[in-house]
This record gives sequence, structure tokens and C-alpha cells, in this order.
Amino acid sequence: MSEKDFDDIPSLSRRTFLEACAAVPLAGAVIPDKAFAQTADAEGILGTGAATGSSDVASCDVLIIGSGGAGLRAAVYAMRTANLSVLVVSKTMPSRSATCMAEGGINGVVQYQGQKDSLESHAFDTVKGSDYLGDQDCIDYFVEKASEAIRETDFWGMPYSRAKDGRVDQRFMAGHQYPRTNYSADKTGHAILHTNFDYALGSGVKFLVDHQLLDVAVEDGVCAGAVLRNIKTGEIKPVRARAVILAAGGYTRIFWTRTSTPYIATGDGTAAALRAGLPFKDPEMLQFHPTGVVHGGVLITEAARGEGGYLLNAKGERFMERYAPGKMELAPRDITARAIETEIAQGRGIGDGMEAHVLIDLRHLGREKILERLPQIRHVGLMFENVDLVEQPLPIRPTAHYSMGGIDVIDFHTMATAIPGLFAAGECGCESIHGANRLGGNSLAAAMVTGKEAGIGAATYAAKAGFAGETALQRLTEQWRDHFRETTARTKGTNFVELRDRMAQVLWEGMGIFRTEKGLAQAAEALRQIHQEYRVATVGNSAPVYNTAYTHYIEVGNMLSLARCAVLAALNRRESRGAHTRVDFPQRNDKDFLHHSLVRLKGDEYVLDQRPVTIVRYKPEERKY
Repeated sequence: MSEKDFDDIPSLSRRTFLEACAAVPLAGAVIPDKAFAQTADAEGILGTGAATGSSDVASCDVLIIGSGGAGLRAAVYAMRTANLSVLVVSKTMPSRSATCMAEGGINGVVQYQGQKDSLESHAFDTVKGSDYLGDQDCIDYFVEKASEAIRETDFWGMPYSRAKDGRVDQRFMAGHQYPRTNYSADKTGHAILHTNFDYALGSGVKFLVDHQLLDVAVEDGVCAGAVLRNIKTGEIKPVRARAVILAAGGYTRIFWTRTSTPYIATGDGTAAALRAGLPFKDPEMLQFHPTGVVHGGVLITEAARGEGGYLLNAKGERFMERYAPGKMELAPRDITARAIETEIAQGRGIGDGMEAHVLIDLRHLGREKILERLPQIRHVGLMFENVDLVEQPLPIRPTAHYSMGGIDVIDFHTMATAIPGLFAAGECGCESIHGANRLGGNSLAAAMVTGKEAGIGAATYAAKAGFAGETALQRLTEQWRDHFRETTARTKGTNFVELRDRMAQVLWEGMGIFRTEKGLAQAAEALRQIHQEYRVATVGNSAPVYNTAYTHYIEVGNMLSLARCAVLAALNRRESRGAHTRVDFPQRNDKDFLHHSLVRLKGDEYVLDQRPVTIVRYKPEERKY
């Protein structure tokens, strides 16, 4: 990359920002070939007619669902790859996506003279961290591209923290041999999101906010577009697209109150792909971050331990010595989360029940270092626990954080799925970088890498492909319009919010950090019953305008479907691997379970299949730290 790459990028202005972020009607004026031009009238954000020959179906070339790091990165590279119209659709403003909540840093080997770290070391740490469930060819590709992403985002203006010699500063994160996590204090996700957002605006990408994905349409085996709902007006409309990228994030909100993810992380993209016929890969692999605040689950970044924080039990012991003597607090997340829960279960925690916890102690780091490198978590501690990390240890307990599984991606070079024209990126997709356990700092790196590859892959495809037929799109649109009318008209039945809360409790008790055959079987049956009740549940609001109750009703349905996939896969994985811990099968079993779980939806039934893990250089061995 060089400065000449910026020659064709229009200048960014307040007007550009307001035009790009306006939530506008889907159908509007026809703007041939330049539907998304910077000068486009707000009513013409989507072209109609000229591109498709249809008078009433909106269209674009590349449609991206999700405005987090992966979606924004995909949008930039779709624009750079071909002269196409690119639209990013989001339930919220892009600045409120899950990416902005990421704190610790972004992994990537930034090679310089005298450095001991290498791409091979990053690859091995990722494979080992995945508990050998990650596909090794994919991981090799990922670490190479992650290294490029650090240099590229630095050139884009990412405000990385700097070492004394001016290089991007790096810190240790759990499970890594070397300090390779590049960071911006403890607000790295916020910084990288806005860097990509600014670049997307300057590249001419258009945004449609306050719109909800309802479904992806497939016509004759090819992706035809998507059905969207305007949350403000309630209008449900089809959008034709030559290519669709699903970058809608993960689904750990299924645990509802015991999670660090935002309320929008309801798995909408993954659920839509499942209904479209794609497999949900490794759904049982849900990561529990070791350090969430006790009240609310909000994250205390792993960087707190990377900077030298201690974990203490009720006796004041640094208890990680019992579980990972070589790494101590820098053991991978799955090991550390289990250690904390074991300390609590064996009576060495502080408090009882849902209030039980251990402590993270940063006082020895000193006020200056905490304020310089960890200002955000100090703020979180004050806000949620009324504890100042400078002066007191902070109560913490594991919280549901990240979904290693996702939409089955069959080509990690392009992020393509088995449906031509449909791509997936970020936490929404599963190309199998993270396997059974993600290492800290690899999520932002994965978002940057997979987003870029999806953008290039989708644009390359769209530049050569025509539009698929409209029949499936129109049929789905009418089905969703009928669904709104029928669902919101109900006056008898359980309110769906009660079902959501029951789902969360069932999952925490049956598919939490420790799992058993009995608990998973009970959870599977309970979720099946809840799902039945959901289909006849009440919403409580029949008005189309700003019906956020119906918006959430759809989200709860998506979460229920994905939760059932996760429980099915967990029930059938009779071993312990990474984040999936079976008390009744405590050992990893490579002979029978060195494979990915693939769950498909066939009618109303969930069907489990499997695929072998790709082994290239590193033969599975016992995982010790």
C-alpha cells in the first residue's frame, strides 16, 4: 500500500457522514450505475429498476449485514476491488457494534530487527490455544494476514499506543509465547472500529441503520438478496444483491444477563444462514471470559492480566499456580475460567450464589500505569462495582463472551459459503481459526482479516455475477409481512420476554462452563418446549412504528434456534476440549472427536453432522501451560 491508493477516495465531511448514516426508505429514486454515489439524494440510497429490470425491488451489488469491524473492513475492500455499489445494513449506528467493546488489543506479528516472535510462533500458539480444533491451513493464512492488517491499519491512522522508539506497542495476552498484542490503551476495539468507519465513509460506502435482517433468500441454489425490516417504520422490504456478506456478530446473548456482549449480539446472521440451508459449525464452542464484573458481566479486559494483574481467592492466594504454574494468570481463557469456578465451588471464593466471586488485583501496577494503559476498566470498576482499581481489588467472575463457532465457511481465502453469492465474516462466520478456544487478541485480528477477504471475495464474485431471480425474495417478504400481522395480533399466551429469561437460565445451568449428559439432555428438552411456546407467544404491541418488542421477538427466536444447535452439538461431543468441558468425560478424545460439529436445520428438526479437522504441521498433543 502507498499514498497513491488514496487518490480516488473522496474527502470526509460532516455532510458525508450525515448522508451515509441516514436511515431512509428502501425504495427510492432510480440512480443508474451510481446508486451509492457520495452526491446521491438520501431517498435514492438504494437503486431500483435500472439494475434489475424490476419496478419495486430495491437492489445493490454487495449487501453487508453488520457494521462492526468485519463488516466495515469488508465494505472498504469491496469498494476498492471493483466499481460496485456497497451497502452496509445495521440494527444500530456502526459506532455501537460489539467491536467497540473490545479492549485488550489486536494480535499480529510486526516484524522488526532483533524480534524473537514469528508467524510460526503465532500459528502454533493459535493451534494449541484452539485445543487442536482449529484448521491449521486456515490458521497459517490468518497469522500472515493479521501481520499485514497491523501495518495497514497503522497506515490508515489507527491511534495505537507507542513504545519509546515509536513502534506500535505490544503486550502479553494469555496463551501467547511473546508480547504480540498491539493495542490502544484498553480501548483498542473502539479505536479500530472508528478507524475503519472513517475509512469506509471516505471510500463512498453507504449505510442503512435501524434496519433488521429477517432472512436471506436463495433462488435456484444461489443467494438472491435479503429481506430487511425498517425498525423505525415497520416496513418490510426485499433487497436484491449480487453478493451478500453476513457480518452480524456472535450470539452469546443467549445467556442474557451473564454475558459481556451487547444486546444486539443475538446471532441474526447465523440464524438466517441456518434457515437458508447452511450448517452452523461448532456451535457448542462458546467462550467464557474469566474476568467479567459480578454485577452485569461487563468485561474486564485480559490486558489487565497481561499488564501483570493477579487473581486472588478468599485466602489471598494467587490460585492459578494450581492450574497453570507455567503461565499463571496468563493461561488461556478456558483454563482460567474453569479455575475460577473451581475455586468458588470448593469454597475458596468470596460471597455466595450469584454473588460468589474472586478478585483481580492491579494495585501493585501503580496509579500512573493503570491510568495510562487501563483507563477504561478502571471506569468500569467504578461504575459497576464502586471499586477503584487503583486502590482496591475488583470482584470478578467468568462471563459468556465469544462464539468460536458460526456460519460454515468453506473457503477461507474468500470467506465463501456453500451457497454461491453468500459470504460470512467476523464472529458471524466460522472458517475455524479459533477452534475450541480463542486466544485473547485474535478476535479483532480475525475481524480485520476475514472482513478484508470477504470484501474482496464478494466484490470479485459480484463483478462477474448477475442478479438471481426474485421469486424467493418476494415469497419471503410476504411471509414476514404475514408473520408480523399474525404475531402481533395475539392476545393470549406467554409473553416472549419470560421465555427469553427461561432460556438464559436453562443454558447457564445446563450448558455453562461445566457440562454433563444429564444437564445437557434436560436443557435440550427444556429449549424444545420453550421454542414451542415461543411460536405462539405474545409480543404486546401491534403498531408497526418503532415496534421494538417485535424486533426483540425476532432476536429471541434466533437465539432459541442457535441455542438448540449448541446444546445438540455439546450433548454429542462426549469429551472435554477447550471451552467445552464435560464433567462426565473430562479427557480430550482425539480418536473419536477430532472433528467439527455441523448442525443443519431440516424442517423443524436439527440434524448433526461432522467434518474432520485439517492437520498440517502440528500433531495434537496434551495441552499444558
